[in-house]
Amino acid sequence: MIDQIPYIKNTSSGNFFLLAGPCVVESEEMTMGIATRIKEITERLKIPFVFKASYRKANRTRVDSFTGIGDEKALKILHKVRSELELPIVTDIHESYEAKLAAEFVDVLQIPAFLCRQTELLLAAAATGKTVNVKKGQFLNAESMKFAADKIRNAGNPHVMLTERGTMLGYQDLVVDFRGIPVMKSFNVPVVLDITHSLQQPNQSSGVTGGKPELIELIAKAGIASGVDGIFIETHPDPKNALSDGANMLDLSKLEELLVKLIKVRQSVL
Repeated sequence: MIDQIPYIKNTSSGNFFLLAGPCVVESEEMTMGIATRIKEITERLKIPFVFKASYRKANRTRVDSFTGIGDEKALKILHKVRSELELPIVTDIHESYEAKLAAEFVDVLQIPAFLCRQTELLLAAAATGKTVNVKKGQFLNAESMKFAADKIRNAGNPHVMLTERGTMLGYQDLVVDFRGIPVMKSFNVPVVLDITHSLQQPNQSSGVTGGKPELIELIAKAGIASGVDGIFIETHPDPKNALSDGANMLDLSKLEELLVKLIKVRQSVL
């Protein structure tokens, strides 16, 4: 299913695929640097890789939170990563009109979890012909995601993925119900585990989302063992100073070690 994504490599390696990168485009230098480093790692380990970065963050808690460097500027940076490094790109869209705009620059359109039931948004993404990755809402069970996938496929686009990203537990925590992985796989779509967002602690009194990055390896190993097709990891060379979602990101220096461990888990459960 992921073979049709332009520029994707190592799809016959038997490894899980990886969607990874910073939460949002902060600068050209940082974006290119992160993409280059992950490309080096994934090519060495033969992991299919799609570079991830949001060109704009529309779902911030506080009005003064960082949302981006400007849509056109950020999309051009993503396109530069795509063309110069020959990497496929995934980015979020939040409104229907963004689908056509973003599709000119990237290969995979991602629907944020809170928006997974927005029919008009899903249909606009489907109409581009791009692969559409729909994140499961924190408020939905896995069975409900069949309808999101069906909306896209019924619109004539078979290229859809579903992503688990945790379920709300109370007001300030998330849990991953791994029973949902085989449920979503039964819909005949690739299933991804969003590891870092599953470890968020939302609704903090500061208006800045917290996180538990110390549990990244645990959740990642459990996800691979449960049979996910791909994993999603936000990573940054300096998470404490990242402009968005730094509290739950993986330090880029730890990515290779983690992926090596996950490959071993994958091999042990095949």
